[in-house]
Amino acid sequence: MDGKISCLAIFLLLAAWLLAGCAPGRQIEAALVLADLAAGEAPSRLKERTPPPVRQEVGFSVAGRPYLADIYQSPAGTVAALLLLPGAAEEGKNDPRLVAFAETLARARFAVVVPDLPSLRRQRVEAGNIQEMVDAFSWMISRPELAPAGRGGMVAFSYAVGPAILAAMESDIRQRVQMVFAIGGYFDLSETLAFITTGWFRHRGGWRQLEPNAYGTWVFVLGNLHRIEDEQDRALLRAMTERKMDDPAAPVDDLAAPLGPEGLAVYALLVNRDPRRTPLLLRELPSSIRAEIAALDLAGARLERLSAQLLLVHGYDDDIIPFSQSVQLAQAVPPEQAEIYLVHGLMHVDLHPSWRDLWRLLGAVTALLRQRDLLADQPLPPAD
Repeated sequence: MDGKISCLAIFLLLAAWLLAGCAPGRQIEAALVLADLAAGEAPSRLKERTPPPVRQEVGFSVAGRPYLADIYQSPAGTVAALLLLPGAAEEGKNDPRLVAFAETLARARFAVVVPDLPSLRRQRVEAGNIQEMVDAFSWMISRPELAPAGRGGMVAFSYAVGPAILAAMESDIRQRVQMVFAIGGYFDLSETLAFITTGWFRHRGGWRQLEPNAYGTWVFVLGNLHRIEDEQDRALLRAMTERKMDDPAAPVDDLAAPLGPEGLAVYALLVNRDPRRTPLLLRELPSSIRAEIAALDLAGARLERLSAQLLLVHGYDDDIIPFSQSVQLAQAVPPEQAEIYLVHGLMHVDLHPSWRDLWRLLGAVTALLRQRDLLADQPLPPAD
């Protein structure tokens, strides 16, 4: 995103301040934060006005389970704590986009904790991630220098959104999670898998189509290879995945022909182009894969146990998880519990908005800062 758009974001925020007369300080700050998010590592007004955040790697353990995490804090002080959770990305907490995002949040006086989750670096989203997120959040809010109020929030990207929300519902932390800021997340995994394999998704009672990013399909395969018992099927599907990631148009019929029952069940899902057949094909998958899908699915979760406020941001053009998933998630909780911001120019988690989307993005950042201030002001709730 170029400097002209960044400056326009600040202009729009200042205009909103003059017209609305509501919380002008927070609105101005939101404009600066949005402009810095758009700038990435490039200069911005927020960078000029705030000292560089301090990043340090720490080790900690919870119930004997060891972890590593990066902590970002501003020398100007901390108001509230955020657990920042990357999606399935090979670089994990060291992804340059994630680092820039964390630094912006730290400049906004969040203490940002980014745990190292090895399975996500291996592009595997697993039910085990839920406990890892509970552990990281529990440790974060136990540190007064990070979470002065003993509470905190979560920010999650992509396929990490599901485990983050499931973690926020766990009794150990559910009353301490003020909000979950979710970018490009899912709700119904069956419908999400139908989209990444067929390009079709439901919205407002009808079917829509968008060309899906083949990357999402093959990440699903890569993340589930270890759950396939047949060694030959694992090897063939791995070779298929590597070939398709190098060239999405590459033929794989030669690799599909020798597949056994497990591999054929996975392959049948991948080549299916009728979204109405997806539920049947999912039922034919190996039981270990079905169990993982069920454990991570929000559509079947007891969302009434969620105390956190949901701030949902999703791109209309998202070609990995369709925007309808965030719409469904917002509809699955009470209206006052979710705020949703749908924008163009947000390709899954990469931000390249046009001027017409800045107002909505500005609203999302303002809502995030409002939750920060609530974290600082609200007393701790009673324990579960």
